[in-house]
Amino acid sequence: MKVFVQIPCLNEEETLPAVLASIPREIEGVDELEILVIDDGSSDKTVEIAQQLGVTHFVRHARNMGLARSFRDGVDYALAHGADIVVNTDGDNQYPQDRIPDLVRPVLEGVADIVIADRQTATIAHFSPFKKMMQRVGSSVVNRAADTRLPDAASGFRAYSRAALYRLNIVTEFSYCMETIIQAGHKRLRIASVPVTTNAKTRESRLFKNIFHHMAKSGSAIVRSYLMFKPYVIFATLAAVFGVLALVPMVRFLVIWALQGDNAGNIQSLIFAAIMSVAALLSVALGVLSDLQRTNRVLLEDQLERIKQIQYDRTS
Repeated sequence: MKVFVQIPCLNEEETLPAVLASIPREIEGVDELEILVIDDGSSDKTVEIAQQLGVTHFVRHARNMGLARSFRDGVDYALAHGADIVVNTDGDNQYPQDRIPDLVRPVLEGVADIVIADRQTATIAHFSPFKKMMQRVGSSVVNRAADTRLPDAASGFRAYSRAALYRLNIVTEFSYCMETIIQAGHKRLRIASVPVTTNAKTRESRLFKNIFHHMAKSGSAIVRSYLMFKPYVIFATLAAVFGVLALVPMVRFLVIWALQGDNAGNIQSLIFAAIMSVAALLSVALGVLSDLQRTNRVLLEDQLERIKQIQYDRTS
């Protein structure tokens, strides 16, 4: 059983030594534990320090590619080198690496495919009340989209089984966290949660400029995932809204015509109703096309999973 602990880094020379020092070197039930540093275009001595501290596995980007690409490239490297479980932590030392055995254990025992650390965001001191509320709302929205019940959907401290990584496909360029949960939920992967206490804050996040930037990016990722997995939800909602907007002025027009027999001056209601009716029909048509596209995507993902099995089983 081989475990890879991957650490995405962007100029983490100050905090990386603490991260590496706190990673357990032995885990019960694990034969090999390897550490992988993903250098996402660092301009400091992140790589040199990692090498001095004994890290031998690296993925390097010539320029900053983002967290999602770093995660994907790290997973590719780990699977190609025989990883049975991939643990993702962070280079800023926000996560308690000594809890890695707790993340890995449910996967080793075969009771979970993915294990996500619950940071218990309501207790994090440096989170503002607004940020804590947005974390709860965001997790609730993701859980609704994925049909899951996770307390901390945005946590990046996770363990993935090899089989789970075969089935997950990262397409976003922002953050993989919410997208992988939604995919895993719809693919009926078993997801467990382990409560942890985060370390003290070492720096501001480089993933987003502020909470509103994070909300916008996360919102777009959730909508994209809805379109991928539940297109009928979005387009059925749009069709219903446009249908109601068409029905109300149409009924008004007919009532006035029936009671007064003259609709001169009310023709604008009929025009508005016609426009809304066309919008409702377009929403229905787009919903049908999206659902057909979803079926095609499922078939393509089945093929991609088989390709991954052939590729990584041969190289590992």
